[in-house]
Parts: sequence; C-alpha cells; structure tokens
Amino acid sequence: MFAPHTGYDQAITIFSPDGRLFQVEYAVEAVRRGTSAIGVKVKDGVVLAVEKRLTSSLMEINSISKIYVIDEHVGAAIAGLHADARRLVDYARVQAQVNRLYYEEPITIEQLTKAVCDLKQNYTQFAGVRPFGVALLIAGVDITGPRLFSTHPSGAYWEWQATAIGRNEERAREYLEKNYKSNLTINQATKLAINALKTTVEEELKPENVEIAQTLVKTKKFEILPIKKVEGILKEIKKNEKQS
Repeated sequence: MFAPHTGYDQAITIFSPDGRLFQVEYAVEAVRRGTSAIGVKVKDGVVLAVEKRLTSSLMEINSISKIYVIDEHVGAAIAGLHADARRLVDYARVQAQVNRLYYEEPITIEQLTKAVCDLKQNYTQFAGVRPFGVALLIAGVDITGPRLFSTHPSGAYWEWQATAIGRNEERAREYLEKNYKSNLTINQATKLAINALKTTVEEELKPENVEIAQTLVKTKKFEILPIKKVEGILKEIKKNEKQS
C-alpha cells in the first residue's frame, strides 16, 4: 500500500531526511479513508453532519455513532479510527468537567480543542506509541459565540467557517467554498452541510445513514437530532431539488 521508506517509518521519533514523520502521514491516510464529516458555522450556531456507514444489514444502527456529546455546550464529529476517537472524546470530557470544577464555568471551545491536540501531539514524539488515526470536528457555543475547529493527527488545529474531514474531503470543501454564506440561518446551514455530505458518497443518503447535531447560540445546548427530524430535513431537500 505504501512505498518502502528504508526504515524511517519504523518509529514515530524518526524524521526522514526531508523532515517528514511517516507514521503521522499514515494516520492522515486513516482519516482520509474514514467516513465523511461536515461542519458549518453561522451566526445562529454550528451544525455537524456525518455519514454513518453500515457494513452489514445485521448491524444495529443505534450502535454506530460518529458524533459525540462532550459537554452540554460542545460536541465532536469524527473521521478515522473509531477506537482512537473514543479515547480522545473521553479525554475531552474529563477536561471539560475539570474546567467546570476548577473555574465554575464551561470550557471554551478553543481551550478544549487545544487540550485534545496537545494529547495528540504527545503521541508524535515518544517511542513505543503511534499517532491517533482520527480527526475531529469540535463544535459548540461559548462566551465568544459559535466556534468550529478541526484537529489533525499531528496535533495541529484550525478554526473554520465551514469545513470537511474524511473521505472525499476536498470535494466537500470545494462545495462549501462555493455555497457558504455567513448570513445563513441554522436550518439553511444544516441543509448546506447535508448537501456537502452528499458530494462525498456514491449512494443516496438515507436517514439511518446520516447523523446531525446542532448547537444554537440561543440555547447553548449541543443536541444530536432524532432520526425523524433528520428524515424530515432530507425530504425537504429532495423536494426542493425536484422543484428546481
């Protein structure tokens, strides 16, 4: 699958002659092979939308989750290795609760993202470990307003108006660049996120294959939408497509 690198990928602590850490690049490849996740931020809040892929008709759909609640005001969508994501989400939850106990206030979205990425970066500089093969979209509302960040397996992070991670992320990001507007309502942002997600999949999206979460400025609550509401949104998008 990968070309030989004459030993430079045998340990995370070894740089190649051109300054690359190949195990980080392998982790990035794990993210690219993961299901897609879309994030859109507008003045009313933040939307996350992800693809839930069923590998067998015998699987229980409720056992698959690609969006996690971290604290009541913040959550994360994942792309990459699910087991690695659980470790990072558990760590993020602890950091959020520690902040509440120490400072009696919710953690800011950037502070939480930095804590997660500090842990990720630690796993790029010690022998005997490997990088986390997962990227996260961390979204929520804090005292500064709605925020949306993406994390990288290397430990880097960026803030976005709208972005995509996972399979065909370039295609989804190109769609967002063409269609994103800062004055969208939260409902319009949700439809934009779903339409961007549709560019990354080959089959038609079904309610059981889509997970959507919203955090509203008005409530400051991170909420994963029930499947019936997702079904209604998909039907409305399909109706609008037929009319146009």
